[in-house]
Amino acid sequence: MHRWFETVTDLAAQAEVVCRRRYGVIEVADGRFQRLRLRPLPKFITLTDALIWGHWFHRARPGNRCWLYYSQPRSFSNFLALKFMVSTRQTTMSTIYTALAVLDDIARLKRTDALLCDVSNARISERMMARQGWEAHKPARWHRNYVKRFYGVYPPPAEGPGYDFQVTRGESVAGCKA
Repeated sequence: MHRWFETVTDLAAQAEVVCRRRYGVIEVADGRFQRLRLRPLPKFITLTDALIWGHWFHRARPGNRCWLYYSQPRSFSNFLALKFMVSTRQTTMSTIYTALAVLDDIARLKRTDALLCDVSNARISERMMARQGWEAHKPARWHRNYVKRFYGVYPPPAEGPGYDFQVTRGESVAGCKA
């Protein structure tokens, strides 16, 4: 019987669980991966969530932490959508980059073709996104959509003190796409 909520602390060791589940929250603290909380349903975001709750949470919570919500849509199972990222006041770029590296590793595990996101924060520039491998996709008046394409060619696994969970390119994992 499968549980509604599961926690993963080692992506490589628990790869089968990660591959099986569609929705998750990556938690990173002080530049180190803490855990991946797998959810039964996707995170639904409203403008109120982003503007009011996210802003309040960022100002009120101390520490160097961030949470990245992602989903694998049922109708497009070869893509992952970065739904929402929330951080605390003292969050460093190292912590954010670690969260994005974990998302890349999840994409590598699931053998997804691309990551998608809609950036609502005006302080996140196109140049910053390009440095992380994202490119503008489907320009729209009120949305800044970005895509990070893989199509079988994934970035090299990140290295450093927060990155002790990588799955190497081409590694076969039970439960994932071939």
